[in-house]
Amino acid sequence: MRDILPADKARRERVLSVIRDRYRSHGFDEIETPALEEYSRLHAGIGGDNEKLAYNVLRRGLDADAIRQAADDQGALADLGLRYDLTVPLARFYASNRGQLPGVFRAIQIGPVWRAERPQKGRYRQFVQCDIDIIGDDSSRAEAELMVASLDAVDALGLEGATVRINDRRALDWMLDSFGFVADERPGVLITIDKLDKIGPEGVAAELRERGAAASAVDAFESFLRRPQTMEYNPFGERQIRKALPDDAPDEIVGHLVGIGEAVAAGRGATDIPLVFDPFLVRGMGYYTGTIFELAHPSVSYSLGGGGRYDGMIGRFLGQQVPAVGFSLGFERLVDLVTTGADAGERAVVLIHDADVPVVELVTHKAALVASGARVRLERRTKNVKALLERSAADGYTEFATVSAGAAQLELKLLS
Repeated sequence: MRDILPADKARRERVLSVIRDRYRSHGFDEIETPALEEYSRLHAGIGGDNEKLAYNVLRRGLDADAIRQAADDQGALADLGLRYDLTVPLARFYASNRGQLPGVFRAIQIGPVWRAERPQKGRYRQFVQCDIDIIGDDSSRAEAELMVASLDAVDALGLEGATVRINDRRALDWMLDSFGFVADERPGVLITIDKLDKIGPEGVAAELRERGAAASAVDAFESFLRRPQTMEYNPFGERQIRKALPDDAPDEIVGHLVGIGEAVAAGRGATDIPLVFDPFLVRGMGYYTGTIFELAHPSVSYSLGGGGRYDGMIGRFLGQQVPAVGFSLGFERLVDLVTTGADAGERAVVLIHDADVPVVELVTHKAALVASGARVRLERRTKNVKALLERSAADGYTEFATVSAGAAQLELKLLS
């Protein structure tokens, strides 16, 4: 967890402002959910490994004896927890407020989440997530809207050229079934397949055998990975998808993915579809039921966001199934890549005053500049004025003036 200094905070808010603006222009409405959720919701078996990283809140009123008696049962010790993502809170929010929401609800959620991660570069225990979700639409239109809006937001941040890697959990299940992996071993198999780009086909096959996966299934999978392939380029579409899968892939799944691509191309007003089919894209959240995707940019090797369809989650809270799909931008990664200056058109003035300037005069000068639309900071003159000006410029100030006692007017100069 970090303290955010003023210049960094201003930069983060500028990035968030761009993201909010683009999402709202695509018809999404912002909501807010509490930082705390009930323990039972956060540990309902739908949050994947993130459930293990949740910060739990001790029940009020437990004495030492009660704590000792419940030491082996976290559910007895804790009744609340800090949210580890924004999707579980959204599902609870929708179930609680459905009567006041439209049939197809497009939500923006931006806020901090908490995970007990091992701290390392680019990975924090408190970080901001930027999510958009569409609830109530089971068609490919929902995925397309999310992708177009998210690509638009990334473009607006100056990171043009982003693409979306896309897969479908149903395609993954069908593929594993065609190789012969039984249902009980699928979770472990998916964990290993997710390492394909890191350890390669040989490493994946070796780890699957170490896990005790069916030998015939591992052989079939390894044979598929090593199949001869032509080097021809295929843009996103049916040919690219079918070439990446075993023969006879289900028409319904392929058609769904092709439809998403066509809709994204239309929404982007482009002939090239900024999607790439990846049959081994897994994503770790256990609640995904269909399409899954990750945001990629050529400037970095890691993803800048992702999401997927989670049609089964809201039903756990509501008692009836409601289709849902979401896209989350990796804000902490984005903000490190984006180059943003001061807000366009904003005047920010530093008034450097002598010690003997009456307070009334200082406040009068400041009030006049504030009334004109400027942001104003008062600074007492120091011996090292150059250092003061450099710090002010780093904080986003664009102009300065020196103030002496009795000065009727101020001469504003640009901060270089």
